[in-house]
Parts: sequence; C-alpha cells; structure tokens
Amino acid sequence: MRRAYGAPEEATMATVEAAGGLVLRSTRGRIALLASVAASATAMLDATVANVALPAIAADLDTDVAGLQWVITGYLPTLASFILLGGALGDRYGRRRIFVVGSVWFGIASLLCGVAPSLPFLLAARVLQGAGAALVAPSSLALLQASFVRGDRAAAVGAWSGLGGLAAAIGPFLGGWLVDGPGWRWAFLLNLPLLAAAVVAARVIPESREPRAEAGGAFDLLGAGLAVATLGPLTWALTTAPDLGWTDPAILGAVLLSTAAGVGFVVRQRRAVAPLVPGLLFQSRDFTVLNGVTFLLYAALGVEFFLVVFQLQVSAGWSALASGTALLPATFLMLVGSARSGRLAARIGPRPQLVIGPLLLAAALLVLSRLDADADWLTDVAPGAILFGLALVAFVAPLTASVMGSVDDAHVSTASGVNNAVARTGGLLAVALIPALAGLTTAAGAAEVTDAFRTAMRLTAGLAVLAAAVSAVGLRRPEAEPSAREFHCAVDGPPLQPDPERCPRAATQGTSAA
Repeated sequence: MRRAYGAPEEATMATVEAAGGLVLRSTRGRIALLASVAASATAMLDATVANVALPAIAADLDTDVAGLQWVITGYLPTLASFILLGGALGDRYGRRRIFVVGSVWFGIASLLCGVAPSLPFLLAARVLQGAGAALVAPSSLALLQASFVRGDRAAAVGAWSGLGGLAAAIGPFLGGWLVDGPGWRWAFLLNLPLLAAAVVAARVIPESREPRAEAGGAFDLLGAGLAVATLGPLTWALTTAPDLGWTDPAILGAVLLSTAAGVGFVVRQRRAVAPLVPGLLFQSRDFTVLNGVTFLLYAALGVEFFLVVFQLQVSAGWSALASGTALLPATFLMLVGSARSGRLAARIGPRPQLVIGPLLLAAALLVLSRLDADADWLTDVAPGAILFGLALVAFVAPLTASVMGSVDDAHVSTASGVNNAVARTGGLLAVALIPALAGLTTAAGAAEVTDAFRTAMRLTAGLAVLAAAVSAVGLRRPEAEPSAREFHCAVDGPPLQPDPERCPRAATQGTSAA
C-alpha cells in the first residue's frame, strides 16, 4: 500500500512545485532554505565575530579605540542606507539576481577585509560590506515568500529565523576560536565558503520579480537617493551620538539632513509614477500595524541585548565572553521552536502570538532587571533567558511572516526592505535614548549603574507591553483564505477543480470523473 500511494510523495511535491512554488520538505525546498540562511547568516556572524576580533585588529594594525569603533559603525550606516534600495531592486530586477549579486558583493568585500594592510583599507572594505549586506538581507527573506507554496511560507520563515539566531549565538565562540587560532583575518574570510554555497544553491530557486517591472518603466532613482540620504545620516547619528553627545554639531547636522531628506522622500513617493515604496503597501492596515509592532519590539530587543551585557560586565564583573553568551538558551529555544511557531500562526492567525509574545518579553525584561553585582547565571540569568527565548519563539517568526504576507507577492522585497529599516531604526533609536533617560550614561559605581539599569529595563518592558496592545487592537482577526478552485459541485459533491496546493494528486488527474 505504501508503494502504491505513499511512494509518490516526492512526486506529489514535484507536482506542487511545478504548479507554482517550492515545498519545504522537498530536496529543492531544503536547498533553497539553506541558500537563504547561509547568505543572511554571514551578516549575523560577521557582526558578532568582528566584535570579538577588535582587540587583535588594534594590535595588528596599530590603531586606537576610536579607530576600532569605526570598524563596527562604518558597516551600519551603509547597511541601513541601502537596505530599502536593496529591496526595491529585488522587486524590480529579480530577487534571485539581487540575492546573488549581493552575496558576491559581500564576499568580495569580506575578502578585502581579510587582506586589509591598514585601518583605512579595512574601514573602506567594511563600508562595502554594509552595502552588500543591504542587498542580501531583504532578498534572502523575500525569496522565501516568493518561492514557497503559501502553506509552507510561515514555516520557512520560522526556520530562517531559528537558524539565523543560531548563527548569531555561535558568533562569539567562533570568533574567539578564530582570533586565538588562525587569526582575526579569518573572522572575515570565514564568510567566503558560506556565500559561495549560497550562490551555488540559489540555482534551484525560481526567479521572481514585480510584474510591472517586466513591462518596463523607469526606476525611481531620485527616491532611491533620498532614501539613502534619510537612512544613512540617521543611522550614523544614532550610532555615534552616545559618544559625541546629542548637541555635537556633526550629530545635529546629520539629524537635520536626515529629516529634510525624509520629508523629500515622502513627497517624492506620493508624486512619482513608479515610486520606490508604493503607497499601496501602507494602504494595507496589517502592514502598517505590523511595522509599528516591529519598531517597538526591535527597540526593546536592541536595548535588552545592550543592557544585559553591559550590566553583567560593569556591575557583576563578568568577562565579555560570559556576558555575551548569557542569553544563549534563548537562541536554542528559537532554533527548536521557530518553525513550529510559524506553522501555528499560519493556522490560527498571528494576532494571539503577537500579543502573548511581547507580554512574555516584558516579563523576561522585568525578571532580568533584578541582575545586580552578585548575579548568578543559574538563579538570576537563566529564568529570564528562558522567558526571553519563549517570547522570541512566540513572536519573531509570526511577525516576519505576517509582514511579508500582508502585501502582494509583487512587492515582497520592498516590504522586507521597509521592515528591516524599521527594525534597525527602532533598535538604534532605543539604544541611543533609553540608557540616557534612565541615567545610565552618567551613573558612577556599581550601585548607581544597577539602579539606572533597572529603570532602563522597566522602560523597555513598557515598549513590549505597548507592542502587545498595538497587536491586540490593530490586527484584524484572520479570515478564511479564498479557495483556488474555479468551479464547485453542489454542497454534497466534491469540487470539479480542486485546489492544486491542497489536493495535488487530484488536481493532476483532471476533472473528467466529475
């Protein structure tokens, strides 16, 4: 019986894929997922591994702390500046094409970082890396949305989130091993085999683009330039303001430039015939609400990652490696649960998880706010880390999948770019403001630092609660998906043309029996 009916399972998957999409459990589907994860994971690995490599870079290239800061901050402005443009290019010229171009670009920049003979050379290569990552990040996620059958998209995004989180978690360990072993240059050269594998594996992914692009039409170059002029200076200001101060003329100038360009960008998008960010994206209530939730949640996440590591090092005296890996259980929970969470959201709708998840995040923040100079990992950190992991499992995959699912397939890359920009801006803005509001930037001594840390964590928990409220009020209840069947029999008979995704075998047998 298995041979008669079960053996064609792979053939059934192939039939569904031929009808219009990849199946996650098929060989091609797994390869496509790994291609997307391999490329996006390089950006996560690169950031964490580079942090661990900074002291070795300083010793080898004979630079000071200020120069080292630019190794990190030089990457972020170009990443944020071009990420919206990267998404729009994918919709316009082909998501797989931009994914491959971005992967090759990022690989070349990584090679230049690895062979850098001086600090200026390394900084220039880091700027190039940021631009390459801006092409990869939205395209890697948009490929999943555009390539997989509808029923597998949420699970694919969940697996992408979990595996990406694992890459971020192993970064400190891998970075320490590389720096102590082959040397800091391998922190960048490590990207090359991963990106090469992603480029080769991407061959199984079907190309997709916005239908309007295939018919021609001018690309919104002015809008793209205004987007870069908006996001680049803003990211630079938010990154460097904690060191220079908000009243520094360079910071004020960058904020004014970003504001003026942002106003110009909005005006341009309302008037352009083919805007970089079509207004119809924000005509979707869910897309608008989900981006608001993204801003609040990633603001909270950015502050949590920064504050917990800071508190454990400054007040508790933990090493950089120990404090950086204190929340490791959360990452493993994401790895195990993200795909399942995505499937659950696909069945019941994302709203329950986008309410419960942020509330769990708020609870985790309050538990972690108790950390003091005598913090013990098992009794003080682990309970909060587990709550944090459960929160991430609950909301990360449903949030990402819902953002992508709230727009039509023609604009998934642009939607991904918008959502990435919103998330990064939220995180940078919160990290720049909340510690200052809580008094952490002026605190002196372990006791003052701990008091300010607790205030900041409570403020951050408020962001998570607000995100839950926005999800509860703003998101609509899920509606039944429309059937792909064209004709129906009476209520007591089967459909004449079954949905090819839900009934692939029946769809291939035709309708002659009916």
